[in-house]
Amino acid sequence: MKTFVLDTNVILHDPMSMFAFQGSRVVLPLTVIEELDTFKRNNDERGRSARLVARKLDELRKHEGKLSNWVNLEHGGKLKVEIQVSDGLPKAFSAISKDNEILSCAQYLKKQGENVVFISKDINLRIKAEALGLETQDYEKEKVDLDDLYKGWREISVSSEAIDRFYKEKRMDAPVPDLVPNEFVILKAADAPSKSALTRHDAKTQSLVPLVKADSAPWGIKPLNVEQRFALELLLNKDIQLVTLVGLAGSGKTMLALAAALQHTLEEKLYRRILVGRPVIAVGHDIGFLPGSKQEKLNNWMGAIYDNLSYLLEKPKGSLETADMDIQMLIEEGLLEIEAVTFLRGRTLPNLLIIIDDAQNLTPHEIKTIISRAGQGAKIVLTGDPHQVDNYYLDATSNGLTNLVERFKGQHLFGHVTFTKSERSLLAALASDLL
Repeated sequence: MKTFVLDTNVILHDPMSMFAFQGSRVVLPLTVIEELDTFKRNNDERGRSARLVARKLDELRKHEGKLSNWVNLEHGGKLKVEIQVSDGLPKAFSAISKDNEILSCAQYLKKQGENVVFISKDINLRIKAEALGLETQDYEKEKVDLDDLYKGWREISVSSEAIDRFYKEKRMDAPVPDLVPNEFVILKAADAPSKSALTRHDAKTQSLVPLVKADSAPWGIKPLNVEQRFALELLLNKDIQLVTLVGLAGSGKTMLALAAALQHTLEEKLYRRILVGRPVIAVGHDIGFLPGSKQEKLNNWMGAIYDNLSYLLEKPKGSLETADMDIQMLIEEGLLEIEAVTFLRGRTLPNLLIIIDDAQNLTPHEIKTIISRAGQGAKIVLTGDPHQVDNYYLDATSNGLTNLVERFKGQHLFGHVTFTKSERSLLAALASDLL
C-alpha cells in the first residue's frame, strides 16, 4: 500500500484531495496544518479551502479517533497527521523552510519503511524531493490533456450533393455519431474543394442546422474569420447559458464577448446588467499595494477590459464626449459592473450577463464558485488562453477553464470555441507562433 504525503498547495488547490487516493494511506505533515492555519482568515478561495479542510479533519477526529493515529476514510483508505520528521536534511536545505519541513516528514516515513509518494504542485519542491530519493508526483486528478481538449468545431468531408441538399432543406442528419450539443461542423465537399457550409449540431433533432447569428455585427463588430462567426453564434443565443472561448492572444475573444454583451443589454434589454470580472493576478513582477479606493485599485488590474470597452464605445473625432465618459456613465447607471472575481463569492446574480476574462488563472473550485453564483436568466462567458497561465500553482492542463470545457462538453446549455487565429496584428500573430 502506498503512502501519499500531501503538500499544502495540493490541499489549497483541492480541499477534498485527501479523500482522492482510494484504498491508500494519506499523510498530512503537521507543518501543512500550520500553514493552513495562516490562510484560514483569508477572504478568498485559499481561505475557504483552509476552513473546509479544518472542518473535514475535525469531523474525522470526532468520529474516527485521534488524527495522530491512522483513522479510516470512507473509500477504504487511512489518514494520519504526522508530527515526526527526519533526523536531518542535507546542508543545502534551509532549516527554517516550511517546504523543507514537509520534505523531512516524507523522508522520515520512507525511513520507517513506508512506500512514500510525495504529492505537490510546486515544481521546485518536487525536484528537491527527487533529489532526496523520494518518489514524487503532481496532483493530477483534475488535469486535462490539452491536445485532446474539446475544440468546439470540426471539419467533415461530404459530397457536394449533400451540401446542396443542406442549403435547400436547411438541415442534415448528423453525419457522424459522436457530435455533442452545439458543436460546430464545417462541411467540406470532397469533390469540390471550394464548396462548403457552416453548421451547428442541434442535439434535440440530432441534425446539423444553419447558423443564424454568425453574420451579425453586434455593436458594429463584424466577425473576421470562421472561428469568430462560431463564437457569435454562441454569444448571441440566449438559450446557451454558458460559453467558453479559448485561444491565443489577439483572437478576439474578449472583444466579441463585450460587443455581444453591449448588444444584449443596452439594445435588446435581455439582461439588466453586464458584470465583467477578472482574476487579480500580476503578470511579471508585482507592483505592491496600490493606493486609492477599491474602484481605483481595480482600474489598474482591468486595463484590458477598459481598452476593449473604449474601442467599442469610441466616439467620432470632434465629439465632446469620450469613451471613458460613456464607460463611467454605464457604471453609474448600474448597467455595467467591473469587479475582481474575489468579490463574487456569496452573491446571487440573476438576469446578468457575466464575462470572466483570463479565466485560465482560476482553479476549478474558483470556476465552480463563479458559475454557482448565476441566478435565473443569467448567462456566463469565460475567456482565456491556457498557454498564458500566471497562477503559480496552475498550468495549461490543470486550470479551471480547461477543466470546465472538458466537464461541460455534451451539455445542452453549453457552447465552446477554440480560436487558432490571431486578428490583432501581424506582429501579435508572429509573437504567438514564435515565442
